[in-house]
Amino acid sequence: MSEYHIPVLLDESVSALISSLSGTYADATFGGGGHSKEILGRLSPEGRLISFDRDSDAIANRPDDDRLTLIRSDFRWIHNHILHQGYSEGIDGVLADLGVSSHQFDTAERGFSFRYEAPLDMRMNQEAQLTAKDIVNGYEQEDIERILRLYGEVDNSRRIAQLICKARETAEIGTTGELGKAIESALPKFAEHKFLAKVYQALRIEVNQEMKSLEKFLSGAARSLKSGGRLVVITYHSLEDRMVKNFIKAGNIEGKVEKDFFGNTTAPLKAVNRKPILPQEEEISINTRARSAKLRIAEKA
Repeated sequence: MSEYHIPVLLDESVSALISSLSGTYADATFGGGGHSKEILGRLSPEGRLISFDRDSDAIANRPDDDRLTLIRSDFRWIHNHILHQGYSEGIDGVLADLGVSSHQFDTAERGFSFRYEAPLDMRMNQEAQLTAKDIVNGYEQEDIERILRLYGEVDNSRRIAQLICKARETAEIGTTGELGKAIESALPKFAEHKFLAKVYQALRIEVNQEMKSLEKFLSGAARSLKSGGRLVVITYHSLEDRMVKNFIKAGNIEGKVEKDFFGNTTAPLKAVNRKPILPQEEEISINTRARSAKLRIAEKA
């Protein structure tokens, strides 16, 4: 398997996931296969793993193991695929490592990083139609502002949206460098990279509809688990972490707790850890992506 992505919280997440060595599990975000490979390494010959990824580059990392079923699909459809694979009574655990892989960030032509001069793409599924270029050149100013504010928590989102729309009047914004030049007058001194990271995060989330996919995934994962099955999720930014936390608490991404006639919470999951598990300093020192990682664990009621 090629070096593609350094998995975060590997031992912690897989240990939390596996309750039976002969069980059936799902890795909803296959990526470089790090978590899948660790799961397979712990399972018995009777164990099974179903993994998902929408990126064709990730699919190329498939290990040679008969216990693995690798499906190219957005993880929002996890429940449909679990049923199609014949597990109508549910599986033992689902793991998801959210966000962008190291490979996607480091492959310049994918356009995920402002570190490289590249086309504004950012598609996790290379066959999808919408790109970051389409957004910055085709969305209305108020929609760009909304995306930046909602998905990137960009402070001066209106100013950035104005600069983008002004620049595209002269010429199409087609590359990472052209986007950087369009908004450079609004970048805060000594914090340019941190600011740009927020802008890119917002565009990437919109391109890939990540929040909608995550909402559908959480619901589908809960439905796919048998009683006592585990949902293990690694998050990297506040938006997705809040959604995961709320869903575990209430069964919906808003965190609105609903109770039945007897006063019992109707949420399908219960939290195993109240506070998220964080990476140790040793892991952060060798993998900067781990700096913002949080691990949340829930169990099917």
